[in-house]
Amino acid sequence: MKILVTGGTGHVGAAVIKELVKRNANVRALVRKQDASGTMPKGVEVFVGDLLDPVAVGKALEGVDKLYLLNAVVPDELTQGLIAYDLAKKMKLKQIVYHSVFKVEEFKDVPHFASKLAIESALREFNLPFTVIRPNYFYQNDASLKDAMMKAGVYPMPLGTPGISAVDTRDIAEAAAIALTSDGHLGKTYNLNGPEILSGKKVASIWSKLLGKEIRYPGEDLDSFEEQMRQSAPSWSAFDIRMMFQGYLERGFVAEDGDIGTLTKLLGHAPRRYEDFARETAEAWQQVAEPQLVGSAA
Repeated sequence: MKILVTGGTGHVGAAVIKELVKRNANVRALVRKQDASGTMPKGVEVFVGDLLDPVAVGKALEGVDKLYLLNAVVPDELTQGLIAYDLAKKMKLKQIVYHSVFKVEEFKDVPHFASKLAIESALREFNLPFTVIRPNYFYQNDASLKDAMMKAGVYPMPLGTPGISAVDTRDIAEAAAIALTSDGHLGKTYNLNGPEILSGKKVASIWSKLLGKEIRYPGEDLDSFEEQMRQSAPSWSAFDIRMMFQGYLERGFVAEDGDIGTLTKLLGHAPRRYEDFARETAEAWQQVAEPQLVGSAA
């Protein structure tokens, strides 16, 4: 049984590959650059190609039984996803596990949500065995906020109130690997949510405790948030992410009844808590900020 993983160099895709290797799966990773092979676990086959190239994707799918389909948030995400899906359908794969997003049908005005909804619709309409995973916002997104919190003392993500049921990428990876390597998941859709509701103020208070300093939550000025995003991301991406957070505030992004129980049963353990992720991250930041001296001075 061979499994092709797309997006294997990203945080989630790399974690999925790690979980598949733990389960002794035969894994092939589709990557855009050959140097990515140096970051793959031992035994993972690396195929270099672009998801926008149907010829390359077709070759990557040769001899493959299952596909984990994860697309980056890019302007042509829908095209990339449908190329992979259409070729998988043509080659009659035994299963696609598609990485979608929580409440995708309620966020049709968010570009990357709309792309995922269209791909989900294709999965459901045509005759190919599938499983859909729908993760919430990732805890690990906040690992990029070191400067904002350590230097400026601000948690800038506009989570609002009541907040969201964010999830750990390690739980996402486990769920995907389980769906790919065990029975009983065909036709299923799994909402992947964390065990608590995280508001902006609550997250800021968690970081305040862990960092030993006040971390402020500035509120939900989405115009300013989008403008700040444009300093480090393309304008289209800043707008896309702004619309996602605007949707969180307008429509909510909190786990539905039964979601946590279903995920706990799937994983065989309770979903990881945000505070545990934050503690690990804060400790790593502080170790870098205060390197340990080796040896002693005379």
